[in-house]
Formats: sequence, C-alpha cells, structure tokens
Amino acid sequence: MTTTSQFTTASALMELDGVARRIVLCTPDLPVEHLPYIIESANVDAVVSDRTILGLDIRRPLCFCPTSPKLVAGNYDRKVEHQTEWILLTSGTTGLPKLVVHNLASLAGAIKETASRAGQVVWSTFYDIRRYGGLQIFLRAALTGTSLILSDAKESTADFLARAASHGVTHISGTPSQWRRALMSPSARLIQPEYVRLSGEIADQAILNNLKAFYPQARIAHAFASTEAGVAFEVNDGVAGFPASAVEQTPDVEMRVDTGTLQIRSTRTASRYLGDHPPILKNREGFVDTGDLVELRDDRYYFVGRRDGVINVGGLKVHPEEIEAVINRHPEVQMSMVRTKKNPITGSLVVADVVLRETHGPERDVRALQGDILLLCRETLSAYKVPSAINFIPALTVAESGKLVRRDA
Repeated sequence: MTTTSQFTTASALMELDGVARRIVLCTPDLPVEHLPYIIESANVDAVVSDRTILGLDIRRPLCFCPTSPKLVAGNYDRKVEHQTEWILLTSGTTGLPKLVVHNLASLAGAIKETASRAGQVVWSTFYDIRRYGGLQIFLRAALTGTSLILSDAKESTADFLARAASHGVTHISGTPSQWRRALMSPSARLIQPEYVRLSGEIADQAILNNLKAFYPQARIAHAFASTEAGVAFEVNDGVAGFPASAVEQTPDVEMRVDTGTLQIRSTRTASRYLGDHPPILKNREGFVDTGDLVELRDDRYYFVGRRDGVINVGGLKVHPEEIEAVINRHPEVQMSMVRTKKNPITGSLVVADVVLRETHGPERDVRALQGDILLLCRETLSAYKVPSAINFIPALTVAESGKLVRRDA
C-alpha cells in the first residue's frame, strides 16, 4: 500500500484486514526505487495507491483508491478469510528497509477498552499512521470508537495544531522532538489536551516539565515502544525513565536488562522479518533486543541512548542523548543535538547544536549563554562528555519519522 493520503490508508486498512493475506504499509518518504525490493520480499500481488507511480515497472496490478473515500460507520457483514499480516517498514543497515511482520492482535495488544467516554475523546497525533507510533493511535481510535484528527504533511505544525484545536482534540501523541518543535509555535496554546503522550525517543525531564507547564490540566505520559518490540509500558508519574519494578510487574510483558540493553518478550512483539536472508528478530528465548541502553540509578532505570549511536571520543564511549538531556535542562534551551566533529588528536570531539527559546527581553549575550550551558555540563557530566563547542542554530532537522536527524560533521 503506497498512498499519499493518510485518510486513504485508513480506509484501505479497514477494508483489507481479514481479506488480504498480507498488507505492506509503505511510509510516505520511501524511495520509489525500493518498491521492487519490497514487492519481491513480501510476495506482493497488487499495489494499492492513490497516485501514479512514475518511472517504475512494478509488474503487478495497480489498484487505485479514490482520493476522498467515505467511511461509513457500522458493522460489515463480510467473511474473514485471513489473519492478515501487517508489514511495517523500519530502517535497515544497508539502506533498504527491513520488513517487520505483525498482525492485528500484536499491534492492538496494548489497547484497552475505554469506559463510556468514547464519544467525548478526540485523538490526534503528529505521527503518520503508516509508522508504528501513528498506527498505534489509529488503531486506538478505531477499536475504541473515538474520533481521530490526522495530520497532513503539507501543513505546518502551527496549522496542524490550530486544526486540532478547532476539532477539540483531547488526546494527542508525538515524539519528544515533535513536541519540542510544537512548543515553539504560538499555536501550541490553542489546544487544551487532557492527555499528552510521548514515544519514539528518550523523554528527558526537560520536555516532561515543559509539557506539564504548558498543559497543567493534562496527564503527561511517555511510552516505550518500537516497531519490532511493540508497546512495552507507559510511565505516568512525570519522571524520566521508568521504575525498576516495571521490569517484573508490567502485565502481559516480560522484560529484562542484559549487557545494559532492554530486552522484551510479549505477544505484542513482531513475529519475524521478511526477506531472503532476514536478520534475527528474537533470540532463542523469544526476547527482542531493543538496542536501547539503560542504567539503574536509585531504583529507577534511565535510558542513556542507542547501542548503535555511541560516539567514540579518545577511546571513551559517549551517549549523545545523555548530554542533550543535561543541555535541555537549561531554561533558555528549547532543544539540542549532540554530534561529533573530527579532531586530529582525539579522533573526534563532542559538539552541541542548540536551539534557544524565543525571548522578548534584551538581546542575549551569546558568549555568556554558551558559558552557562558549558558550566551546567561540567557540573553534571564527566570531563570527556562536556562539549568542546556550543553552536546556536535556528532549527534542528526532524525526520518524517518524528526523530532528530543525527549526523556527524
């Protein structure tokens, strides 16, 4: 399924689940040259689209969906022919996407039936529903009978927030990076949500505090989930990380920490990867290694970064997210990204790109502000983790996945 409209995707998913043997959800930023690989790997019989795929001989029937389909509420009297496999795409090490196999039961495993408030709840999300985080919100709305406001890639964050406000959104989700960008917009004040959810990236204490200050009436939650591991748990106490007790006391989910990484086993995890030579998704015991590194401090686990995102500085390991969490605590910082810069002596140095909050007071003393941020880092971090430079920039790039685009200089 390769569509330009999320609404078309939603309509097709409702029609095809239980009828199609397998549905592949292509993300909107998928390079068209990857389609033949996906078609071959997933043994695709037909392509569902609302657009003409130019310059590509896909050698499969092309089924066009109308650009403005109508959804009709009610029960469909139809025969369920298959337990449809839902194939989600995630980034691969070779540039080609990995094809992750779920079914509706694994995708909806964390969704609980709500009480009689369904008609009063209006969901929305910064995510695209063709990605795991967005699909979770789509299924939550569809399976609990609540309304859902979809985002549009063509509209700005400000316009999306204004439209969500006009529809009375009560529940809204996004990545920490999406929320940091949203809070920079005056339109962030237009919505008055009851529930704010973060997932997809580490939710540090700064973004949790900022959201609570913006929306004091809202319950602020952050969830851990990944395309392969599924939804593991949700944290509702307003504190970064998660209680150590969650490892053994989360219903329907088994977790453990092995060599510093979080591993998960549950009925919500994907079953496998597709492809001729697929990588191993689960170990012999059925656990998915998430690749997310955690540290136990005072009976609470804190995420410190990705195993594959470590920066090497003179032979010492540095987690960018750990440094960003410290920088983001500064009251004048909106968001930050830590990266490396090549150095002939140490091999690489740590530098930080920082987006400042808007202020309407006197002009900032940039040098003094850089010194304040570096002092905060020195007071909190080991010397080798302290950035060698602080660069103030107008904006950071957020990918369509909702995560910061990380690159080394």
